[in-house]
Amino acid sequence: MIEFKQVNKTYPNGVTALKNINLSIEQGEFVAIIGLSGAGKSTLIRCINRMHDINDGELNVNGVNVSKLRGKQIRAFRRKVGMIFQSFNLVTRTSVLNNVLISAVPDLAWWRKLLGLFPEQHKVDALEALDKVGILDKAYNRVDQLSGGQQQRVALARTLAQNPDIILADEPVASLDPVTAKVVMDDFKRINKETNMSILLNIHHVELALEYADRVVGIRKGEIVFDGKATDVTQKELDMIYGSPENVPSMDDPEEADV
Repeated sequence: MIEFKQVNKTYPNGVTALKNINLSIEQGEFVAIIGLSGAGKSTLIRCINRMHDINDGELNVNGVNVSKLRGKQIRAFRRKVGMIFQSFNLVTRTSVLNNVLISAVPDLAWWRKLLGLFPEQHKVDALEALDKVGILDKAYNRVDQLSGGQQQRVALARTLAQNPDIILADEPVASLDPVTAKVVMDDFKRINKETNMSILLNIHHVELALEYADRVVGIRKGEIVFDGKATDVTQKELDMIYGSPENVPSMDDPEEADV
């Protein structure tokens, strides 16, 4: 369970990204965060795994007060909270399998890290993760030989291999074409249903949010202005989140940087 209690976040430059956020997400939910660029979508996601620290309020994940974690506690906590980025964050000059195995590095003995030796079970787990996202046949290909959609699926497999309770995704399909974006979203949805893993993603494309998410959270100027079932989102709610119909992004609109 993820629980925000009156959370605020202001950056050193004075930009207030989150204002009095109260939000609870249960285990197994698939939640999409939508809103204009700069509304605070990325900040909300990144506060959950302490990529950003909150200024005040309380943020609990599975009963743990995230703000109180220090050093090794943070690293252990992040093992159970997977993170997927728009830019994939892969090592392109090595194999797909090696990229997935990277998720196991924090668990290795120092000498294994030094020599780059992974236990056989870690290799099995990595191959199983690749199979779950449908690219097991690419395990020994170099990442730079893959399409953008395939690379994002490698990133998803890498996250699955660490066996998290929660997956956070920061605009995971923004750089993909509409057809490929749906393929990747299909993977997210299937994994959510098969594993009961919580998935929280911020997403530029409203159509995908409404098609795939069970629940939609709308943010405007750092505040939650809508929180409900995807099936309950009408034009009225979209106008509240985006200000006017002209501001609602479509699949053909380019993605802009969020805060």
